[in-house]
Amino acid sequence: MSETRQVLNKASMGIGEGLPLEASRGGIDELRKDIQRLMDMEAIKQLKHAYFRCIDTANMEELATLFHDDVVVDFKGGDYHWQLNGKEEYLGSIGTSFSKQSIGQHHGHHPEIQMLSETEATGIWYLEDKFWVLNHKYYTTGTVLYWDRYVKENGRWLIRETRYERLYEFSEALAEEPKPSSHYLGVHGTEPEF
Repeated sequence: MSETRQVLNKASMGIGEGLPLEASRGGIDELRKDIQRLMDMEAIKQLKHAYFRCIDTANMEELATLFHDDVVVDFKGGDYHWQLNGKEEYLGSIGTSFSKQSIGQHHGHHPEIQMLSETEATGIWYLEDKFWVLNHKYYTTGTVLYWDRYVKENGRWLIRETRYERLYEFSEALAEEPKPSSHYLGVHGTEPEF
């Protein structure tokens, strides 16, 4: 039985209006708050870009620094629904995917960052990804809409919730095992489980 999915829009993602993106009419202190809000938005963008980079390079140590300890993960794809609670559970699961027999490419685009307060924000991201599992001669590509919640703790932004749903996905068995001329995870990835 197929799962009923909601239309993807801000309301179904739980994304409301954030603080207004307009300069205050106050003095220097209000201007500093406006500038800080813009700097926070940039910090959130860098946080998400670091997430994609760390995944593709299997940098689990740095990836761990990007998540809140109680992160909620909910990813829906073509034939999977991945739900995890907590940073340790997520890192344990993702670490096995980026093995010496895989190649990943994740490009996050078009951030829609909503600042809710000085310590809370939401974001929507458009992702294009490619993923090869070499020893299984398997390739997947597609796009995703991510929607996240972020919190700022001790001066650092962290991913508190991350969700996505596939917009499209193609998976195919390959006739031959790919033979890349350069393969970073071939050296730095984890040992494959199968």
